[in-house]
Amino acid sequence: MSLKQLVLLSIVEVIGDFSYKQFANHGGVMPFLSGSLSYIGVVYMLIVSLQNSTVLMVNAGWDGISGILESICAYIFLGERFTYVSQYFGILFIMFGLYLLKIPTNKKSTFVFPHFFLKSKKN
Repeated sequence: MSLKQLVLLSIVEVIGDFSYKQFANHGGVMPFLSGSLSYIGVVYMLIVSLQNSTVLMVNAGWDGISGILESICAYIFLGERFTYVSQYFGILFIMFGLYLLKIPTNKKSTFVFPHFFLKSKKN
C-alpha cells in the first residue's frame, strides 16, 4: 500500500459516488454505468492496495484520504457545506490522523495480479 495507490483508489471512489448521486436524483443510463464502472475500479485498486499490506492500514488510510478528497470535491463541485464550523475541524483531525499513520509514498514491491485458482503444493 502507498499514498499514491490510496489517492487513486479514493479518486475512483469519488467518481463512482458522484455518478451514483446523479443517478439517484435524476436517473439516466450514463450516470449508472459510470458509477458501476468506477466501483469495478475501486475493487481492483483495493486488491492492489491490500497486496503485501494489512486491512487495518489500508482501511484507515482509505477512509481518511477518501473523506478528505470527497469533502473537497463536494465543497467545490457540488457546492455542499457543513452546518457547523466544528465539522471543518473534524477534517483537520482526519488530516492529522493520516500524518500519524505514516503511509509510505511509494509501494516497496510491484503488484502481481493473484491467481483465481489456488496452486497445488508440490512436495
